[in-house]
Amino acid sequence: MTAPLLAADFVITDHGAIADGTTLNTSAIQATIDAAHDAGGGRVVIPAGTFRSGAIFLKQDVELHVAAGAILLGSDDLADYPKRTTRIEGHFPEWRVALVNASQIDGLKLSGEGEINGNGRVFWEAFWARRKENPQCTNLEVERPRLFFIDRCTNVDIRGLTLRDSGFWNIHLYNCQKVLVENVSIHAPGPGAPVRAPSSDGIDIDSCQDVVVRGCFIAVDDDCIALKGTKGPLADQDETSPPVERILVENCTFQDGHGVLTCGSEATLIRDVVIRDSKVIGDINLVRLKLRPDTPQHYSNILFENIEVQGGGRLFDVNPWLQFFDLKGHPKPSRQVDGIVLRNFTGHYGSPGRIVTNEGDTIAPIVLDNVNLTFDKSDFKLGDNVTIEATRSTFNGEPVN
Repeated sequence: MTAPLLAADFVITDHGAIADGTTLNTSAIQATIDAAHDAGGGRVVIPAGTFRSGAIFLKQDVELHVAAGAILLGSDDLADYPKRTTRIEGHFPEWRVALVNASQIDGLKLSGEGEINGNGRVFWEAFWARRKENPQCTNLEVERPRLFFIDRCTNVDIRGLTLRDSGFWNIHLYNCQKVLVENVSIHAPGPGAPVRAPSSDGIDIDSCQDVVVRGCFIAVDDDCIALKGTKGPLADQDETSPPVERILVENCTFQDGHGVLTCGSEATLIRDVVIRDSKVIGDINLVRLKLRPDTPQHYSNILFENIEVQGGGRLFDVNPWLQFFDLKGHPKPSRQVDGIVLRNFTGHYGSPGRIVTNEGDTIAPIVLDNVNLTFDKSDFKLGDNVTIEATRSTFNGEPVN
């Protein structure tokens, strides 16, 4: 059988890109993408070397390939990321685009053994300076570019890449279907670093369906994987924020972050999520559910299975989330949590944590099956309406009641 023909490679150096780490190559890289698209499709190759760039925009039938030894280095000049209407925190403000952008593409591919580096320190420093001036400042007050913004795409394949030092979120998937993120390594500095990377979420799955995250390593200074939608008292009527559903995370390692899997800060309907066969090796909260008293929410059927933990985080971090609370004159909506199951856990962790809800929230019994852990602290805070159904499970050698 004859092997299928491969689409042509389009190498960015053939279009004028210079690998000196300082020349701004935005135009050359975009010209390469445009040439591949105009030719009917192809693979845009970033060869070995360090190529600095501002925002680039992928097109239909164009794969971006970052070769071994290559670094796509984001510009640290905010002007190189134009303002456009974009999806951020559940809404569509005028904000900065990402380093790598793709919109309404079917069959999007991003691949390679090289690195995409957001060069984010100047953006982090700007945020911390503003936070010092105003401790109540919002995330969006200080504009920072994401590494990827993948917008309304289908059949997305992101694999093999190393992502480092994003100015804001790393991979933001919005309203995408059939996504695979495989063998991707994501890094951003956290506690102990000279400058921490605020809002450096690993993977934001925003209003998406049928997403698989497999074989990834994540060490960031915010949530490792965040499931997102929108927020506000009328969030369940927002047709631009369909449910997050059918999400699979497997064979991953989580080293640093605020939460291994986080529902919120903006989210309405999340259901049918599995995280399995994975390791947590740092001080990360594992099951993190943010319950916004100004937003109708339903988190349903979330299974954590075959998890090994060795760290100092909380097993549960389930709390009211009051950040920028605003009912906008509407009555308080309700929240519901059901189908949370933890099965086959081993190892040592910091604390069982806490499961506390807002008044009026409905939370079904949380199931622990064969969860046998030791903790540095034996505290376990449960709200008045929270119950645990435990079988074959022990905390510090004692049966979980």
